Amino acid sequence: MKKKVLLILLFFVNQLAFTQDKPFKIAVAGLTHDHVHEVLGNAKSGDYELIGIAESNRSLAEKYAKRYDFSMDIVYPDLATMLKNINPEAVCAYNSIREHLEVVEICAPKGINVMVEKPLAISLEDARKMKKLTIDNKIKLITNYETTWYPTNHKIKEILKKEKIVYGDIRKVVIHDGHQGPKEIGVSSEFLQWLTDPYYNGAGALIDFGCYGANLSTWLNNGERPISVTAVTQTIKPEIYPKVDDEATVILAYAHSQSIIQASWNWSFSRKDMEVYTQYGFLNAIDKYNLSTKANDKAAIEKVKLEELAKPTNSSFRYLKAVIRGDVVLKPKDLSALENNMVVMEILQAAMISAKEGRTVLLSEL
Repeated sequence: MKKKVLLILLFFVNQLAFTQDKPFKIAVAGLTHDHVHEVLGNAKSGDYELIGIAESNRSLAEKYAKRYDFSMDIVYPDLATMLKNINPEAVCAYNSIREHLEVVEICAPKGINVMVEKPLAISLEDARKMKKLTIDNKIKLITNYETTWYPTNHKIKEILKKEKIVYGDIRKVVIHDGHQGPKEIGVSSEFLQWLTDPYYNGAGALIDFGCYGANLSTWLNNGERPISVTAVTQTIKPEIYPKVDDEATVILAYAHSQSIIQASWNWSFSRKDMEVYTQYGFLNAIDKYNLSTKANDKAAIEKVKLEELAKPTNSSFRYLKAVIRGDVVLKPKDLSALENNMVVMEILQAAMISAKEGRTVLLSEL
């Protein structure tokens, strides 16, 4: 009997080891989001095996096939056709934000996990549909933000937890995300077309960069929903962006703090940084690696340069694999988690209403 039990245990251990070692097979839905260069450019890294691409624009697929040396045999005209021919562990969406719902609608019933580029959805309504599909079909739905993999952001979170007596509670968070503008920095024509169309992107800089701040603020506040959202948007360059905003400021009011999100297509340089003011101190994620802190008004400013996060938490694809295969437990308050990003969608929805109607929006209205 003991021998039989041992054999069964050994079988399951071997099966688990086989699962962990086998190639992580992923597919791509769409090539029009310029963040797709990350997945195409790292396809030979060994972190994953790219087994399929769904893209209706064949000339675009051919251009990228030449650049990244992949076979057109793995390119299909649409997602449904692709999934009739292959069975990936995950599909990564690099199409317009409006198309995220369709990706989940097709993948979820097949039990295929999904990772979308930020933000989760075009609207709170779509996000709620995606959440239901995810729960009903027991799949993982991850939202990828560049700032999720910033060591400085994680160090701030760690300090706030471990040195709470020293720093105290958060009082104000100011998050800056933006650049000179998508056209000005030379994004692809395919990306620019839908990024500057409110039907496909929801808004302009408000959505494109405001989502980072909403995600980080929700995370720093341990999943807490703000009480209200106030947003002001402008189109400073209507000759370039006639349909959408290119400048947005969003204020999130919590019970005991505020977060100010500054999203811009008008800055003279690209930036993704965050300032956290606490009861007694100050923490500043200057960029991905450089952090400065001041414990209190009399303390000196300390500066440190951080190393990359440890694997698999330093890359969206390593993290996706680890979550799907059970090596990492995705917690509801985590940056990539569906629960966090449902709050993000509430914030973005409220911000769009606030900017349009010129008033503060209570989240209880949504």
